[in-house]
Amino acid sequence: MTDIPLKNTKFSVLDLAPVIEGGTPGDSFRNTIDLAKHVEEWGFTRYWMAEHHNMPFIASSATSIAISHVLHHTSTIRVGSGGVMLPNHAPLIVAEQFGTLETLFPDRVDLGLGRAPGTDQLTAQALRRNGNSNPDDFPEQLDELRGYFTGDSRIRAIPGEGLNVPIWLLGSSGFSAQLAGQLGLPFSFASHFSPNNTHGALRLYRQSFQPSETLDEPYVMVGVNVIAADTDEEAQRLATSLQQQFLNLVRNTNKLLQPPVDDMDEIWTTQEEAALQQQLGASIIGSADTVREKLEKFQMDTQADEMMVISQIYDHDARLRSYEIVADIMNK
Repeated sequence: MTDIPLKNTKFSVLDLAPVIEGGTPGDSFRNTIDLAKHVEEWGFTRYWMAEHHNMPFIASSATSIAISHVLHHTSTIRVGSGGVMLPNHAPLIVAEQFGTLETLFPDRVDLGLGRAPGTDQLTAQALRRNGNSNPDDFPEQLDELRGYFTGDSRIRAIPGEGLNVPIWLLGSSGFSAQLAGQLGLPFSFASHFSPNNTHGALRLYRQSFQPSETLDEPYVMVGVNVIAADTDEEAQRLATSLQQQFLNLVRNTNKLLQPPVDDMDEIWTTQEEAALQQQLGASIIGSADTVREKLEKFQMDTQADEMMVISQIYDHDARLRSYEIVADIMNK
């Protein structure tokens, strides 16, 4: 395996459409469009949105609609799902939705797929109604979905049939990594909340990879939290909003994205801090020089072809600045 210099690594954006304390989902989508326009201008490769449900601090539950909104307000950047949680949906509906998006915006749509519910079990039951769908059915659901695009089904997805909508598999463990490798599909790993499983999953993907009509060689994207600011101290302070978000998940309090604080030790316990370190340990936080150094090390460690940057920052202008710093790094 050859080294991939940082300058040759693609950079993309995962937008969770955060709903901040004192804000509304409408504000979130206005910020989404503003961010998408900026990162398109700055040269990011793709802009993905994620499916989550029953989480008041994330507005992108109707993911295909949110993606359509971004596509309508941009012109060149690829836009897609990071991801659509396939067990929540009939594969035919997903094929029709993304077939429609691809028809309206040719060669700009990605379909990233996950197998987790993206929510709690009670909400998952409300989404799936009969409760029969489960993550173990994912390979069969994926095969059905791909059949609608290729036309290898007695039921026709219109729009959808015959269209080339790139499919990515997303994962935070080894299951989707191995499946993506066996099918010769690109793989995106959620290092931003499952850092300890990164190397094992990427190794499994590369070892199991079989060339396909889609790819001749493995293609790896890694998700990474990046909080960049003009100084290390300001970045560390901004990052407390992300830390509070994960702490609220642990506590099951479901608060909106909170403003930064000066001292997290006044909020979390020692045990909670250790638990969060397990999930957020790969986060890259700091000034431009610090972020560059850490991105280079992370790229060397993972040999990723692409990095998908997630910046959960309370203040929108500070969030824009964080992505601007990343853009400066990737464009040098």
